[in-house]
Amino acid sequence: MLDMVGGEYTARNIECLARDGRLVQIATMGGRMATIPLWVVMSKRLTITGSTLRPRTPAEKGAIASAVEREVWPLLTAGRVRPAVERTWPLKDAADAHRALEQGEVIGKIVLAVQPAGN
Repeated sequence: MLDMVGGEYTARNIECLARDGRLVQIATMGGRMATIPLWVVMSKRLTITGSTLRPRTPAEKGAIASAVEREVWPLLTAGRVRPAVERTWPLKDAADAHRALEQGEVIGKIVLAVQPAGN
């Protein structure tokens, strides 16, 4: 599981992981501190790690981008990995969608649908 929220979501993310699962923390939008259920981590044999891109050199960032293109994109193209879409909102309701995100009502991604002109 790749997480950008952190904070209070961390314990929930750990509960959702399968045995031998991995949690990769890449941002802390929900807070830098977390309380985690250690027994769940131990009993499921979980791996928790984290990383950031900002302090990396351009060469390191380029190598990571190349690896994602080589390793991840084919999985997306083949449909073997898909984003978890919680809900699709019309663009006119973007403020409501943002509020739902802020209140923690969304698990997964939201999509803002743009209607073509004249529709």
